[in-house]
Amino acid sequence: MKIAFLADPLSSFKIYKDSTFAMMAEAARRGHEVYAFQQRHMALKEGKVTAYVSRIELTGDTDEWYKAAPSEDTSLAAFDAVIQRKDPPFDMEYVYGTYLLQLAEKEGAKVFNKPSAIRDHNEKLAIAQFSQFTAPTLVTSDETRLRDFQAEHGDVILKPLDGMGGAGIFRVKADGLNLGSIIETLTQLGTRTIMAQRYIPDIVKGDKRILLIDGKPVPFCLARIPQAGEVRGNLAAGGTGVAQPLSQRDREIAEALGPELASRGLLLVGLDVIGDYLTEVNVTSPTCFQEITQQTGFQVASMFIDAVEARAGKQG
Repeated sequence: MKIAFLADPLSSFKIYKDSTFAMMAEAARRGHEVYAFQQRHMALKEGKVTAYVSRIELTGDTDEWYKAAPSEDTSLAAFDAVIQRKDPPFDMEYVYGTYLLQLAEKEGAKVFNKPSAIRDHNEKLAIAQFSQFTAPTLVTSDETRLRDFQAEHGDVILKPLDGMGGAGIFRVKADGLNLGSIIETLTQLGTRTIMAQRYIPDIVKGDKRILLIDGKPVPFCLARIPQAGEVRGNLAAGGTGVAQPLSQRDREIAEALGPELASRGLLLVGLDVIGDYLTEVNVTSPTCFQEITQQTGFQVASMFIDAVEARAGKQG
């Protein structure tokens, strides 16, 4: 197979933990041809979507880990699979990229995750579709509603809808200290919609990342445990990742959501679960492959490439 990865610059990869690198390495190990390009390399001309794509060879070194052949302007439909792995922020440039990929699909390109499904699943708001698994939640830009929510629940979390890596997350306790300032900052004086959730004390046990691959859960999650004095478990915010088997509740959530999300074209999803509650549905570029594999021996990348091979075959 010829597999093209739409990713951030390869020079930015930290290969000891990068999930996209793990995917590439597994694909190459199986003898597939691995290609890479960035979103800025795509173009639509005369109704055709192409990109400057480079075939890459993995060297096995830790520093100079790849060699890239000269790029060629290539139709995305020429590949057996196109893997969307561009990191957020999910801004309008990201959205434009999904439009181009969707047009490429009409030419026969097989894109994972499905571009329209990525657009339809805001990683914060998507939990509203599965409210039976969520803590009390409010989405609004209205200060009065936010103040009423905090007064009702006492200890709450407020966060932007377009953040990543734990950026912009605030906890406000029952005393309401700095609530007005936080609301003004996050909503930009009432002009931006944000999310408020009742605080979940089980965050001290970790913000669990549960991976779904073609609707099936990886049997281990990565519990991202906050450092002292933090409410954010994100690895980017200094959390410590501890792999552990899925709990009964984890499996209940994963098995309820998995088939539905897969049917929508989401081959890879990262569910975030704190305690018994679903907090996010990550669809852009879910991570934690290597941490789970290193700590448990379960080959997450192998499960993913199995799914890509099966899906590309089904669609082809």
